[in-house]
Amino acid sequence: MAADEPQPAKKPRLEDELLRQNILFGMGNPLLDICAVVDKDFLDKYGLKTNDQILADEKHKELFEELVKKFKVEYHAGGSTQNSVKVAQWMIQQPHKIATFFGCIGRDAFGDILKKKAEEAHVDAHYYEQTEQPTGTCAACITGDNRSANPFKKLGLRSLVANLAAANCYKKEKHLDNKENWQLVEKAKVYYIAGFFITVSADSILKVASHASESNKILGLNLSAPFISQFFKEDLMKIIPYVDILFGNETEAATFAREQGFETEDIKEIAKKAQALPKANKKRQRIIVFTQGKDDTIAATAENVAAYPVLDIKQDDIVDTNGAGDAFVGGFLSQLLYDQPLEECIRAGHYAANVIIQRSGCTFPDIPDFH
Repeated sequence: MAADEPQPAKKPRLEDELLRQNILFGMGNPLLDICAVVDKDFLDKYGLKTNDQILADEKHKELFEELVKKFKVEYHAGGSTQNSVKVAQWMIQQPHKIATFFGCIGRDAFGDILKKKAEEAHVDAHYYEQTEQPTGTCAACITGDNRSANPFKKLGLRSLVANLAAANCYKKEKHLDNKENWQLVEKAKVYYIAGFFITVSADSILKVASHASESNKILGLNLSAPFISQFFKEDLMKIIPYVDILFGNETEAATFAREQGFETEDIKEIAKKAQALPKANKKRQRIIVFTQGKDDTIAATAENVAAYPVLDIKQDDIVDTNGAGDAFVGGFLSQLLYDQPLEECIRAGHYAANVIIQRSGCTFPDIPDFH
């Protein structure tokens, strides 16, 4: 072909079209995870139990500062939704900043660290920053096995203390409704929000959910914890008609079923009934995905309910199951962005969860080994 003849246009690869910056949007409670190996005296001082998760109250006020002063700490960008978009980014690797994340932090030192950590994870975080409350934190107080060379990798017992603080202060009218921010929402093709955020700003979720539905885009929501289905049922059920993919674990599924009067404890039946709940966008069938720890993951579509076995793992290799659910969603979303079929999305979810439970916290090696 002569040099001056018009060149045929190169057909863009599917990945090139699909995977661009800000294609995934997450909104939730950003927390700075502060991990440290502590002694029993520290646990006793603050009344903490090993292998426990609590919300901080008055007596834990000094805990976070003392943790940083007294022990060698590691920081990570945390919070359920932020964990999931971080894992999706890790699975995909390139381009960076496939995910936008919105949430509220404080204008303080921990907020600065959180911004830096989100950047290191290649997440395009646009936080609403305010001065009324400090940045939300989650202290992971680790005790136990001193034999490991890397104490953050091989340790069993941890006590989690979460202080939501600023995460509770997200304001739709101050942040989501801002023109530049809303343009980032519109850029996305897939949306993911953990149910925890319902307690903070259900109206923000509804605004994003109705945009996704009207634009025939995909919205994923997580049931997150039994108390969401119990005590935030009204807000949850306003959002459910817009949900294209509903995630949860077996305990959350059982509570949701009870609250909805499904009159069954069979997880496949629960998935089927949840799938059939009223839906706003009729162009997309709802998908239900329920994980069950070491047991099969259950997925329901309009056509059928199927069980997908998880990856085998020796009990001795399990370091920390916290973050397994967040990681599963992150893996799932990574393949959803590639337009892969449901079973591939679930396979990626299982892979990511399997990696995360062999490490402390929601952390991962530099490069995934997923094919």
